[in-house]
Amino acid sequence: MRMTSKLLAALGLFALPCGTASAQVTLKAVMHSDVKIVDPIWTTAYITRNHGYMIYDTLFAMDEKGEIKPQMVDKFTESPDKLSYVFTLRDGLLWHDGAPVTSEDCIASIKRWSARDALGQKLMSFVDTMSAQDAKTFTVKLKEPTGLLIFGLGKPSSNVPFMMPKRVADTDPNAQISDFTGSGPFVFKKEEWKPGDKAVYVKFDKYKPRAEPPSGFTGGKVVKLDRVEWLAISDQQQAANALLAGEIDYYEQPPTDLIPLLKADSNVKLVDYNPLGLQYTFRPNHLQKPFDNPKIRQALWYAFNQKDFLDATIGNPDYYKVCKSMVPCGSPLASDKGMEGLLESNFAKSRALLKEAGYDDTPIVLLHSTDLASLTNLGPVAKSLMEKGGFKVDMQSSDWQSVVGRRVKKDPANAGGWHGMLTAWVSADILNPVMNGFMNASCDKASFGWPCDPGIEKLRDDFARATDPTKQKEIAEAVQVREREVVTHINLGQYYQPIGTRKTISGILTAPAPVFWNIEKK
Repeated sequence: MRMTSKLLAALGLFALPCGTASAQVTLKAVMHSDVKIVDPIWTTAYITRNHGYMIYDTLFAMDEKGEIKPQMVDKFTESPDKLSYVFTLRDGLLWHDGAPVTSEDCIASIKRWSARDALGQKLMSFVDTMSAQDAKTFTVKLKEPTGLLIFGLGKPSSNVPFMMPKRVADTDPNAQISDFTGSGPFVFKKEEWKPGDKAVYVKFDKYKPRAEPPSGFTGGKVVKLDRVEWLAISDQQQAANALLAGEIDYYEQPPTDLIPLLKADSNVKLVDYNPLGLQYTFRPNHLQKPFDNPKIRQALWYAFNQKDFLDATIGNPDYYKVCKSMVPCGSPLASDKGMEGLLESNFAKSRALLKEAGYDDTPIVLLHSTDLASLTNLGPVAKSLMEKGGFKVDMQSSDWQSVVGRRVKKDPANAGGWHGMLTAWVSADILNPVMNGFMNASCDKASFGWPCDPGIEKLRDDFARATDPTKQKEIAEAVQVREREVVTHINLGQYYQPIGTRKTISGILTAPAPVFWNIEKK
């Protein structure tokens, strides 16, 4: 049967006219969420972070061993007193509109990122001045030494310090950008973006990769695809069927119960791209009664247990780990100190704390995401355990992007706000108390939930100044002990999420977030 050009286009294939060397290579992916918010500084949502890695670049980046290396930066110098740093950009850096990347662009981008990011806020408390020496060179002067500068500029996940043109980076950090010009390896096709349908990225033909091999987010970002389409398929079985049928090439987060189905197909493979995994988390809103009362927040430690959440969401113990440490198990700062007796569903203790605190049966407005397979079952488990622990719970269900939009609102819970929500953090976001966004307890400057505790902030400052690993671990444990009282968030266990791909796909890099450079489709 002869296939028409219309049918070929529908299948993502292209007929080759005589003399054409090769067809355009298009990779079709189903990501964990639809792309509706496209400002990776305004939100920590991972789908927006993933979008950011497509179109933006960073001054420094983390390799697969966890080391920070220059990316857009060619070279930098550090003064003997560790108070002055001079950075020189690589040759050939261009924005997608053809304009050169400048020092002023980078300074403006650092300022906007640091206004929103937990680590960035702490870093800027050490910064005295940032100034451009020329178009490719800028200087950062510190008030006192800190190990956060290079690490912060290369932090791997939300919020990522992506570089943007100055005109874009000058946007109020609390407002979303409307100009999506980057300098990264892909260009966002805004005119083809259809929320609820697809987001499209094409190779930036003027991108100049670094000369060294890729590793994590570092090295040469060599693009081997012409076009990447992120298709919005919320039904997980439908997405799995599309992968099995070869209608898509890449499935970011197949649910654990569908993994055996994918494993059974010889044309499909699973790729464990993030060995440290992710951590489930409950976030209380400290601004809203009754969670403005620390004893009522503390009751959550006793009502919850991790295994119920992990069994409901992951199911297979091969893909999860009960881990009370607030930093990931398997990482250098992991510890159980301060966590004794917590997360064991001691409902009597939970009810006793609520009685002692004078809890008046105010219904807890719990935000529940319905369209992310990795999060969908968290809400019902939280509701059940909280009710057994003495809480009244009003679980309100919506898609994930609606949760993301609602969680930043400070309105009363009964007027469009919220009391509690559940999410997951990539382990690379929570390796220490400074970079962990939910441990930021700086009141109005903290992320949604807005915890306020000078004690935690003092410890985070101490960690930022410490350089000895033993001292750093002592401080991290002290933060964890303090968390028992403050309860900025509740850690609900660690899990591991492989990517499902067709066997025609190769070159997926080991990194805390999925990236599409180096991927090849044969």
